[in-house]
Amino acid sequence: MHRSLLSKIAIALAALIAAALAVAIAFGGPKPMPPMESINSPFEAVDFSDLPPLLRYKGEGGTVLAYRRYATAGEPQGSVVLVHGSSASSNSMHVLAKAFAKAGYEAYALDMRGHGASGAKGTIDYIGQLEDDLAAFVQMVSLAKPSTLAGFSSGGGFVLRFAGSERQDAFQSYLLLSPYLSHEAANFRPGSGGWVSVGIPRVVGLAVLSRLGIRRFNALPVTNFALSEEAKTFLTPTYSFSLAANFQPQRDYEANIRAVHQPVAVVAGASDEVFKTDTLEAIFRAQGKDWPVTLLPGIGHIALTLDSRAVNAAVQAVEAMPKRGV
Repeated sequence: MHRSLLSKIAIALAALIAAALAVAIAFGGPKPMPPMESINSPFEAVDFSDLPPLLRYKGEGGTVLAYRRYATAGEPQGSVVLVHGSSASSNSMHVLAKAFAKAGYEAYALDMRGHGASGAKGTIDYIGQLEDDLAAFVQMVSLAKPSTLAGFSSGGGFVLRFAGSERQDAFQSYLLLSPYLSHEAANFRPGSGGWVSVGIPRVVGLAVLSRLGIRRFNALPVTNFALSEEAKTFLTPTYSFSLAANFQPQRDYEANIRAVHQPVAVVAGASDEVFKTDTLEAIFRAQGKDWPVTLLPGIGHIALTLDSRAVNAAVQAVEAMPKRGV
């Protein structure tokens, strides 16, 4: 009788948990966001008349993905592969890529899967696919050495993810531009300063299911970005659970930092409205990394990729990288 009662209680609890998960996943998605002008407006002043054409390569599973190549005059002194921020595409790296090419580096700007002209917008097939795509790109393109993988914002988080992985030797150095680290990191601002709405109940529910091996709902949207209606037509307005989880560092971001053994430099704006950049140096030092961290006075989040002072600082950071593994 006692066992029967316990069994009934266990079944009732399981049913209650299952119902709670179902409600969280069904109704706990992200909320709409009003446009964030400091993110939407700066690109209106950028001259895209000399934007290189999109080139193609086959990513993981044979999907055709897109990138842009910025050739340098003469013999390159290395190469830089640029990863854009959340919602964006290779276009947003145009100013930076031109600066690296002018400085003597072959530069490549990627449309990460789920963005721009690479695959279905806002989603990927599985967590880890972005790393597989990048490995396919490196295999396809003969990168001039030393090569640097550079990423901005969420792209910087993904670059850190790759830099702490078993594939990190594919590049000789890494550049993090105001990187997203984690909602638990000291540099995090709630809602990334008004840039993103996260459906936390849905994220938690899908994370629980994923740990149980159930991933059939991972294509559901979990983030909305603060884009104007016009920007939504050519950018990526929302991320699926899979894409959101992959386009950032590993869940244990501190272990991710500790696992990096290649040279890394960090550049950020002191006036960043999305992240608390004055905490970055302490975050990395706490994990035993003495990576150089450059904070630029008066530079906000998007200005880090557009302002001439910030662009020059990024180029100088790559030029100063230790030349290892060449």
